[in-house]
Amino acid sequence: MRKTALPALLAGAALLLTACGTTEDAADAPTSSSSAAAGGTITIEDDRGTVELDGPATDVVSLEWGLTENLLTLGVTPVGAADVVGYNTWDTIVPLDESTPDVGMRGEPSLDAIAALDPDLVVTTTDLPAEVIEQIEAEYPVIALRGSDASDPLGKMRRTLEILGEATGTSDAAEAALADFDATVEDATARLDEAGLAGASFTMADGWLADGAVSIRIYTPGSYLGALAAEIGLENAWTGEGDPDYGLAQTDVEGLTELGDTHFLYVGNDADGGDAFQDGLAGNAIWEQLPFVVAGNTTRLPDGIWLFGGPESGAAFIDATVEALTAA
Repeated sequence: MRKTALPALLAGAALLLTACGTTEDAADAPTSSSSAAAGGTITIEDDRGTVELDGPATDVVSLEWGLTENLLTLGVTPVGAADVVGYNTWDTIVPLDESTPDVGMRGEPSLDAIAALDPDLVVTTTDLPAEVIEQIEAEYPVIALRGSDASDPLGKMRRTLEILGEATGTSDAAEAALADFDATVEDATARLDEAGLAGASFTMADGWLADGAVSIRIYTPGSYLGALAAEIGLENAWTGEGDPDYGLAQTDVEGLTELGDTHFLYVGNDADGGDAFQDGLAGNAIWEQLPFVVAGNTTRLPDGIWLFGGPESGAAFIDATVEALTAA
């Protein structure tokens, strides 16, 4: 239900999204209640309210990497996506055709680029500023979903896929993808049990070099990755809380001294393959005396597993985690 021509560019787009957690409060994520109404109308409950579609969306623009991954999982190739190069750098588990039209950065989409694609649906997260979402939905239906929910990250992952499935007429594909995910969880749990690793301690982190120091981000039990590990029976050595959306906590190398004997899993945060832990902390006396470092229980997980993705990234993380622990 288009109204007038779109403005040339998205004026005053606020923050460049990093999909790495925010600290702003958000409403509890609603469950989806889409239904076919007279004339094929589909009603979706997103994380702001009700969105009505004339029918299953086929030309979808995605403004966040996790949503792009979920759409691809459903067999829906977006007609446009935010930061295509970045997506294919950080999420190689479910690759996006590199020729897909790019509509700008995740936190600063171009309305000109979106308008050129004439979508029947735009999907984003509520991390995008409300005024930006309002500008887009003045012309196109918008589904805005919370990026994650630290109170129930796996439930949020499931609901996100289900809502996108309902909006695009691919609910069967969503059900199949979640069934495959559940099978991965079941298999991984059995493998850990057989290896005597049920209840094993782990810590999940990423890190990057900034001004000569290593900044460390911890994936708490409320994070997506923390919840995945708990689902296969592992025990998170980090017990502190993270932010209410993504379940992330900040620390430094001194903060790692509280972890004790654990298996330290991490991912790289440098597109060029750099390693903030092995390179940035080389020669650091605190790091080199940590029990898990001394024991050789540090593992860099494969690059390309999106840390805030859907069931396919989740399954890849589970497989990599089981492999790391059983090989130790």
